[in-house]
Amino acid sequence: MSYKVIGLLGAAALAFPMAAQAQIGPKIQTGSANGLTWTAQSRIVGTGSTATIASGGSTLNVAPMPQRSGVVALIMDYGPGGSFICTGSLLPDRRSILTAAHCVSDGAGTEGPRTTTAWFYGGNNPDTIVSNNPVDSVSRTAIGISVNQGYTGEVIDQNDIAIIRLGEDAPIWATSYELDLGPDLTGRDFTVAGYGRRSDAGGNVGANLGTGRLREGDNRMDFRFGDADFGGFFTDRDANGENFFGEAEVEFSYVSDFDNGLAANDASCRLAVNGLGIAPSGKFCNLGRGAREVSVAGGDSGGPQFGADGRIISVTSYGLSFGTGFGDIGGGLNSSFGELNGFVPLYIHRQFLADAVPEPATWGMMILGFGLVGAGMRARARKVSFA
Repeated sequence: MSYKVIGLLGAAALAFPMAAQAQIGPKIQTGSANGLTWTAQSRIVGTGSTATIASGGSTLNVAPMPQRSGVVALIMDYGPGGSFICTGSLLPDRRSILTAAHCVSDGAGTEGPRTTTAWFYGGNNPDTIVSNNPVDSVSRTAIGISVNQGYTGEVIDQNDIAIIRLGEDAPIWATSYELDLGPDLTGRDFTVAGYGRRSDAGGNVGANLGTGRLREGDNRMDFRFGDADFGGFFTDRDANGENFFGEAEVEFSYVSDFDNGLAANDASCRLAVNGLGIAPSGKFCNLGRGAREVSVAGGDSGGPQFGADGRIISVTSYGLSFGTGFGDIGGGLNSSFGELNGFVPLYIHRQFLADAVPEPATWGMMILGFGLVGAGMRARARKVSFA
């Protein structure tokens, strides 16, 4: 298997020098195996324009307030390495933010950001850049980070999950979110929210605008890499201990595709049927959720996927493309139609979440009614305190 890191991209960077890339921020990885070539990046581009409303952007992807006031913009300051933006979600204890591990860590033993700031927005102007608005925005500084012990730093990693601990409670008007730990997300519809890159042309072009404005949209969990349908194609390990993507665990990495209503760009279907010879079915072959269908982009990393009842089912982790032969409309990884998005499910991380969110009463409130997952899916938290 051919596998290599070809560099780190600043798709979610606010500013950074190229020399600092090897230590921080969003990654892009590429590889090939068994006749398939892939490119993945740690990282809301709508079917139509997600530009500012003032410049003609669609209102379909405007996040409702105050329902989304607990979806925060995270600014990670790496000093000379620059500052990066991710997305996170406020939990019911009101001091914990759920996000992706790659926003605050490059894997075990690596230094995290010097400071991490969570920005809450309490206004109603969808064109507001939350971190540049002193009137309706409130910031909170992190005092600690818990990173899943199993996170490797690779782009596709089912352990790409972290909890950020704030130094004081979130503003009283900010909405907090409960967690849905029900098993198996396959076929689940969801709404994703984030502060990542946007587009003035939608999925035909992909991400071409900046970060910092909250948007949301819909999609569906098509499959996970450990599905029995794949017969171990993505998860079996070779003599070097690597699976299709590398060394990280990927069995429970869930995937959605960015559909435009055309079979030619139905990435999930083309991968399963054309690439792996699986019989067509509604599981893999569907044409999307219509005008509110979205893809994630750089800066949406760590953001929530909400189920129909408003609870969070997973965390945004990465974007993925298998190329134009498998539906990618534009070629290259740019959040265009025919690309795939990857998510970290919460149900395999119950113990990590229980360890990282300190108040037992609050934790019980978040997860009431769900049984324990298998011990093999559990991982301890690695906690980092800021000086």
